[in-house]
Amino acid sequence: MDLAVALGVLAATEQIPFDRLADAAAIGELSLDGQLRAVRGTLPLAEAAWRAGASRLLCAAGGAPEAALVEGLEVHPVATLTEVVGWARGLEDLTRANAATPDPEPPAREDLADVRGQAVARRALEIAAAGGHHMLLVGPPGAGKSMLARRLPGILPPLTAEEALVVTRLHSAAGQRPPGRGLMRERPIRTPHHSLSRAGLVGGGAPPRPGELSLAHHGVLFLDEFGEYPRHLLEALREPLEAGVVWISRATGAACFPARALLVAAMNPCLCGWLGHPKRGCRCTPMDLQRYSMRVSGPMLDRLDLQIEVPALTSSELVEARESESSEAVRARVMAARATQLARGQLNAHLPHGAVVKACALDDMGRSLMTQAIDRGGMSARGVHRALRVARTIADLGGEPRVTALRLAEAIQYRAYETRRIASAQ
Repeated sequence: MDLAVALGVLAATEQIPFDRLADAAAIGELSLDGQLRAVRGTLPLAEAAWRAGASRLLCAAGGAPEAALVEGLEVHPVATLTEVVGWARGLEDLTRANAATPDPEPPAREDLADVRGQAVARRALEIAAAGGHHMLLVGPPGAGKSMLARRLPGILPPLTAEEALVVTRLHSAAGQRPPGRGLMRERPIRTPHHSLSRAGLVGGGAPPRPGELSLAHHGVLFLDEFGEYPRHLLEALREPLEAGVVWISRATGAACFPARALLVAAMNPCLCGWLGHPKRGCRCTPMDLQRYSMRVSGPMLDRLDLQIEVPALTSSELVEARESESSEAVRARVMAARATQLARGQLNAHLPHGAVVKACALDDMGRSLMTQAIDRGGMSARGVHRALRVARTIADLGGEPRVTALRLAEAIQYRAYETRRIASAQ
């Protein structure tokens, strides 16, 4: 606000005419020698100025190309306060900034073809990408959980122009990009450490800034070692994951950040990590197993549509030379399935209750299967609707108009980890 304050003082003391500033806004940090420096968050500040009625923006030269991304706003780059005063007095003209060019084409993502075995996990990864479903990967160390998660962005569709603008705005506001950069072209993937704070994960501070969840908007939030995150952090994710936004309230006001990220969590099956491994025995006591399984609450686990067990690879899977299907081939199916969903209105993971009932109508066999999942598996009401959404995505990947019992059975199987945890607790 330095430049705006300086111009206000000069106009109030009649050193420059006020009428020249009537339709103008100003962004820039003012140094002691009169030089103007670009600031973080230039893009959202410029959008706010335009919405407030400004038709022109005086912006520190370093940030002007970023501000010029706002359509309809005339942006003038300025280097010094003297230059601005000269313009206000009618002594000189200002040039108009051109919008910054988008980021260069991103390098090729890590490819799914590098993944050996893990057919179930690969299938679940495709379903997650197609429908926007959150997922949990459970398996011993070295099974490939992180490898799979890091390849998820590579099978997601490219950012649309509107999505790129929102993502760039968030990263600019958080100071994650140098001032003056253009639109981001790559879906973000954020991998925060489990030692981060609540404000670092969901946002906060004074003034409020977006956290990792919002910085992963329209991308992937990968939480490795899921069970190591403090429980209060995981509970803080519950409402934003459901609503797709984060509300931060402070005494000075409230802020709302978008948070429509695709969450991928990964964790070991037990404290030592070797539960169920064919070659290495688990060293955990029954009490250790129970305590470890309770690190992630039932309501949090309920919000993870796909809960996949990733077993240790066999020797033949590790040494075979045959490549798996590439990310490019999987991405084509994902984009086709997403097009089908968007024609209905939105991705399946975000369907409201009424739309789920309409889009996922079951036949008699499907209703019988769901009844068994509720009565014998202890599936919650939220779990039922999430299984239906996953089944709808599986049907969309297959180009099928209806959700059959076969697709529903596959969707229910992807919640087997939750079912086993409920059974062990009983």
